Amino acid sequence: MKVLITDGMSKEGLSILEAAKGLELDVRKSTAKEELLEIIGNYDSIIIRSATKLTADLINAGKNLKVIGRAGIGVDNVDVDAATKRGIVVMNTPEANAITTAEHTITLMLSLARQIPQAHASIMSGKWERNKFKGREVYGKTFGLIGLGNIGKLVAERALGLKLNVIAYDPFLSKEAADRLGVELVSLDDLLKRSDIITIHTPLTPETKDLINKDTLKKTKKGVMIINCARGGVVNEKDIAEAIKSGHVGGCAFDVFVNEPPEEGNPLMELGENVVFTPHLGASTEEAQTKVGLAIADQIVDFLTNGVVKNAVNMPSVSLDVLKTIGPYLTLAEKLGSLLGQLSKGGIREIQLQYDGEISELDTRPVTVSALKGFLAPIMDAVVSHVNAPVIAEERGIKVIESKSSQAKDYTSLITIKVKTDEGESHVSGAIFGTEEPRLVGINGLKIDVVPSGYMLVSENKDRPGFIGAMCTMLGDNGVNIGLLHLGRESIGGRAIVFTNVDSPVPDEVIQKIANLPDIISVTQVNI
Repeated sequence: MKVLITDGMSKEGLSILEAAKGLELDVRKSTAKEELLEIIGNYDSIIIRSATKLTADLINAGKNLKVIGRAGIGVDNVDVDAATKRGIVVMNTPEANAITTAEHTITLMLSLARQIPQAHASIMSGKWERNKFKGREVYGKTFGLIGLGNIGKLVAERALGLKLNVIAYDPFLSKEAADRLGVELVSLDDLLKRSDIITIHTPLTPETKDLINKDTLKKTKKGVMIINCARGGVVNEKDIAEAIKSGHVGGCAFDVFVNEPPEEGNPLMELGENVVFTPHLGASTEEAQTKVGLAIADQIVDFLTNGVVKNAVNMPSVSLDVLKTIGPYLTLAEKLGSLLGQLSKGGIREIQLQYDGEISELDTRPVTVSALKGFLAPIMDAVVSHVNAPVIAEERGIKVIESKSSQAKDYTSLITIKVKTDEGESHVSGAIFGTEEPRLVGINGLKIDVVPSGYMLVSENKDRPGFIGAMCTMLGDNGVNIGLLHLGRESIGGRAIVFTNVDSPVPDEVIQKIANLPDIISVTQVNI
């Protein structure tokens, strides 16, 4: 597996990748887009920081890419939609540099409040201007957080330690979770009206772009201070520059900008006082760089060598511990889905997944994704993976439904997949035998015990003497060796089903001869 590192990496992270068996590294401190377009197709994985922008054209050129590793939190420099459609996992390291960024936020707030950079510059120029730099005390002020995720929570804890009155706006957080942090959850308008200091901790999305603009700034207190260590573009730079010039906003401290470095003519660069700027240093400490390097290296190695997905932004993450528990069910669900995908006829309307018994207590989202991957792969002309299977299902208008029951029925855990198409319904059920052996235990109301593996003929027939003998003789006469036979029937003389494991694909003409046998209802070749 070839791994490209475009923006450098800590030596600790590199040592993990170098020690992993089966990986070949290409480490670069920087890579121009033109060069990247030429070489990216040679790599199975790429690890980036903020300097490399993985646009759709680059991702599409990465014909062998399986995983993108972002050493850091933000993935706005990755076209995640393009990666998802290609079936490429996008991972980040959401916690590795959270503390460093939270500390930088508090540092910028205090530096802005006390005019530390300006006072330092004054002394270095030979002046002693004690009366000029009269700062502001933060004690007892209302501190408004926009976004209470990993970093926002850490900033809240530190602000509470400074005896600030902390309020927050986060539409995805419950009041109970905010209460546990000691933070008052409020609306955005309420936060804007009440806050003496506003700090931003949201990703850059269409919903958050220019969230702080001339209209929202009008709702703020006169003299408010605004801190942004999240993403450039959440604050409209032109609007806040005008608000500072007018005296309505008391100042801003930014670590991030729309263009980095800021372009010539950026109105923020014309402000001499009441601003503090740093060049995207939020995660730039030795400790943070070591942590993100270690984290992304571990994740990439785990994915490429063990298939473990962790901290993926475009699919449910599966830790190694969780994988040990649900791993066999991932395999089972994919095999069941593949079988149904090859047997189902007509336009697919709905896929239902029923989890019974002990598996109902687990997080079954990755299992559902595995079932979708198995089902869609045989019927799609594009690559289907655990990443893009849900997207493909959505694009095709397939409704996916999950249901659970703790009742064990005949098995400790049972997975049932039902598919509704324009031509009717079909369903299969499966269980794990022993610790990890997947078995098909039911199909369309018939009980059966099948090892779902390799090439199989699935034949439905009327339960009459001689059918199985005639089919097996026909396979033998045409040089097809039978490995296993699995039988199931509704009742004596009723509907029956046969799964025949064969060692090689059965030629179409032989399948047609079997389809002409007496008492046959249908026969289909599948490959699991």
